Amino acid sequence: MAAISTPICFSSLVIPCKTWKTNSSHLFLGKFAEPHAKSFRNKPCSLLSAFSATRIQPHFTVKASSSSSVGSAEYTEEPATKVKFQKSLSLPGYSSPLSLLGTGYREKVFAIIGVKVYAAGLYINQSILSKLNAWKGKGAANIQEDSSLFDTIYQAPSEKSLKIVLVRDVDGKTFWDALDDAISPRIRIPTPVDESALSTFRSIFQGRNLMKGTFIFLTWLDPSKMLVSISVDGLPSGVDATIESENVTFALYDVFFGGAPVSPSLKASVATGLATILK
Repeated sequence: MAAISTPICFSSLVIPCKTWKTNSSHLFLGKFAEPHAKSFRNKPCSLLSAFSATRIQPHFTVKASSSSSVGSAEYTEEPATKVKFQKSLSLPGYSSPLSLLGTGYREKVFAIIGVKVYAAGLYINQSILSKLNAWKGKGAANIQEDSSLFDTIYQAPSEKSLKIVLVRDVDGKTFWDALDDAISPRIRIPTPVDESALSTFRSIFQGRNLMKGTFIFLTWLDPSKMLVSISVDGLPSGVDATIESENVTFALYDVFFGGAPVSPSLKASVATGLATILK
């Protein structure tokens, strides 16, 4: 299968910033539609942030070996942040290589100026594509709005990994608080299993400074198990935590690929990539 590249065009203004200190919920929170799991709230959360998405015009091209201003045979560049994503990678905890489907970014808006927080890319085990034959021939817009397709990807018992690359310094507590504020409203009544999973998740960020360029990998092995790996120097060499709670792992997936994702550019890019692959 040819390597895939997802150049996305943005128009935004970036201002320099060293360490960003702000309300932690602004890192992740976004208004979300009715979740698909019974354990989630069935109305919009009131803890909403001031993020806004820049209008995007995604383009997806199948590439063999030629290069362009936004990619090469080995990497794709997320154009808004200039972060380069490998088109294929292997991570600790499993042996199969994963392929990049799409990239995007998350930003905080101060007045009319967008300040970017991180870039993100979704990788999947290509075996998942065999589960998506029902969407062959569908356009990117239809795929992006079809929650059942993204649910199918999540439910597939094969690996999918979200790579987050910080583009500014954030302390670990701030990062976790933002993550928790995004996950918790999506779980109506946490079970003891959920609470234990959240405690494990929290512990890996406490007391840790997350510098610009830090990699955070969230890898779903199956619907109830997710690996978390953090690295400040290239790809991680080990797993920092294993999260075993379907409510928690799905809530996190819904943050990025639900009805109102916190990074619209990421979901749009993934939808465009899928439309190209499945045509």
